[in-house]
Amino acid sequence: MVDRREVQEAKAAAQEVLRLLDEVERTLRGARNWGFFDLVSQRSMLSSLIKFGKINKAEDQLRQVQGALQRLQKELGDISLSVRDSLNIGNFQAFIDIAFDNMIVDWLTQSRIHETLREVNYVRREVQQVLTRLDRMEREL
Repeated sequence: MVDRREVQEAKAAAQEVLRLLDEVERTLRGARNWGFFDLVSQRSMLSSLIKFGKINKAEDQLRQVQGALQRLQKELGDISLSVRDSLNIGNFQAFIDIAFDNMIVDWLTQSRIHETLREVNYVRREVQQVLTRLDRMEREL
């Protein structure tokens, strides 16, 4: 039998995942914006460095999201609900983009940023669905 405390702990864990996902999304959008600038600029090394600074920050944030998803999964263990516990940003090849700055590599980097944003949104929707179920469970208790 599920108790109210377990549901509340799972809800808190889900809300933390959502908060962290919001941070990742903001950082990735910043990287994407610098990536657009990098595509249209005069091959600015500065824009590449800023873009990859943001990508590195997003990688760190995604590691935090992974930890939070694992904590959420643990909290959901007795409730018979689950979420994906892995999310990864991929390998952005920062050195290649800075050293061999060209439009093809910039485009590939932009593509990977967009893929990661889609992944973040997928995980967000999944966690929001879990949170909705937890709200329902809490009301029933």
